[in-house]
Amino acid sequence: MIYKTLISFLFIGILAISKTEVKTVAPAVKTEAPKLSEREKLISYAKEYLGINYKYASNTPSKGFDCSGFVNYVFKHFDIEVPRSSSQFKNLGKTVQPEAFQKGDILVFYGYKDQKSIGHVGIICEADGMNSKFIHASSGKEYAVTISDLNSKMYTKRFYKCISVL
Repeated sequence: MIYKTLISFLFIGILAISKTEVKTVAPAVKTEAPKLSEREKLISYAKEYLGINYKYASNTPSKGFDCSGFVNYVFKHFDIEVPRSSSQFKNLGKTVQPEAFQKGDILVFYGYKDQKSIGHVGIICEADGMNSKFIHASSGKEYAVTISDLNSKMYTKRFYKCISVL
């Protein structure tokens, strides 16, 4: 009798298990954050210095930056050699047309006094042709590393060219 009851119990248990839905759970897929491009890394690094004071002939964050010192400092961090003087950017790199501007390209400007000599440089941080924004060490009212609009009157009239060194 115990044997018959035990077999009935086992049979009922097997039926119960076979009628239960078994749900499988897919293993969790580990997703990684998208990797930043080298250009995005360069801009992210440059933005770490927003607000650092302008200092003529300087290229260190502790003292401040002039425009070419800032560009030189940022690119050097990525083992890319660029000139230390803005005038040396005149014949450097591959000239880029506005429709092909990219983050990390270098904008080259005439000085504010004349249209004969190069006097300022910056790095494109938001590419949109002549409506791009760029990060630079400004000796203007900001007197610091700042982001400016290329399409502002101050910079449009002084624009010489854009170059890519990446």
